[in-house]
Amino acid sequence: MAVETRVLDDDCEAITGWGRTAPTLARVQRPRGHAEVAEALRTCGPRGAVARGLGRAYGDAAQNAGGTVLDMTGLDRILAVDTTAGLVVCEAGVSLHRLMEALLPLGWFVPVTPGTRYVTVGGAIGADIHGKNHHVSGSFGRHVTALELLTADGEIRTVLPGTPLFDATTGGMGLTGVILSATLRLLPVETSLMRVDTDRVPDLDELMARLTDGDHRYRYSVAWIDLLARGAATGRAVLTRGDHAPYDALPRNHRARRAPLAFRPGRLPAPPRHVPGGLLGRTSVGLFNELWYRAAPRSATGRLQSLPAFFHPLDGVPHWNRIYGPAGFVQYQFVVPYGQEEALRRIVRRIADRGCPSFLAVLKRFGAGDPGWLSFPLPGWTLALDLPTGLPGLGRFLDALDEEVVGAGGRVYLAKDSRVRPETLAAMYPRLDEFRALRAELDPRSVLTSDLARRLDL
Repeated sequence: MAVETRVLDDDCEAITGWGRTAPTLARVQRPRGHAEVAEALRTCGPRGAVARGLGRAYGDAAQNAGGTVLDMTGLDRILAVDTTAGLVVCEAGVSLHRLMEALLPLGWFVPVTPGTRYVTVGGAIGADIHGKNHHVSGSFGRHVTALELLTADGEIRTVLPGTPLFDATTGGMGLTGVILSATLRLLPVETSLMRVDTDRVPDLDELMARLTDGDHRYRYSVAWIDLLARGAATGRAVLTRGDHAPYDALPRNHRARRAPLAFRPGRLPAPPRHVPGGLLGRTSVGLFNELWYRAAPRSATGRLQSLPAFFHPLDGVPHWNRIYGPAGFVQYQFVVPYGQEEALRRIVRRIADRGCPSFLAVLKRFGAGDPGWLSFPLPGWTLALDLPTGLPGLGRFLDALDEEVVGAGGRVYLAKDSRVRPETLAAMYPRLDEFRALRAELDPRSVLTSDLARRLDL
């Protein structure tokens, strides 16, 4: 999927994140090889450069006002596949979608995928993405066995796990260098189907209890949560858990037995380019939430689902971010540690009491924290929600939620952020000073920079 930009003149383009907020102008270069990336860094000028993949960071992480943006999607070769060891070597601009197309027929799947497969490998490492399997598999960086990094001095370094540069790069939002290629450890699968259990859960406490008691039995687990429900129904949810279906689990007459590893994601028409604002208000989202909750089965086990339906349902709607209208939307994702369940309850109640119209809201459990210095996950509860930017007082409301999150020892996700205050960042990320020090040593002139980096003084 191409990066959505608008050409203003011969040199500059207006670029936004997936939330379509706060566009800024930058010169976009589209390198096709390592030498062109190095030349772009050498000549990028005083406003520096940042690498960009498929534009799925929600905020300003891949924007660079007045500087250079490197569209890395031209570096999209799969260089080697070891089907015995379960390893793939690929360039940073390869998407997870492309890896699935190439690797599923060979019996291998990506180790971690977020809610979209239209993410590049370089972006997945830079944001240290997580998925529905974090409680089992950790974040994306845990499955990278080596990466090639072009640093600001023009040197290409092979970076290995367990080193400071690796831990600063996984989750480092592209600020330690430009990732050129990576070696990934894959997951063996027998089919391209999922075996899924679904439960309708009446409230938040019951949801947390079921996740706590049962997640160890599933590789993947996620709950859609109704953030408009109040009273006894606060936090009601549809809980979905599953694993890759083995071949023997397919019914004898199932068409997938003939091609068990086929990967054929469908596509729906895209929303119109110009969608009026205000469509996703409390009434419309409340109706959607009621219908979605009631349509889910009270309890269903062992149902077969395609990979796209289970992992990436919104990928079937190109440019679904347009449905929020021209003002765009904010995605707010936070995590609070285990033992801080009351903080999670307070936040959910505050969102419900305010009537925030979020129809994309998911709750998950994280496993052990990841080694990346700015990696988002820590052991605890993570909630992600989308909110239209036109909501009155939204900034003040989210600032107040930030205070709740920090007070509970939690943090927000930088790959989705577009508005957190820099003074709260150090409390969220205790290794921030180490990151800043390594970056200053590696890149004293801040050749690698972004709107996010300037906003948060990274």
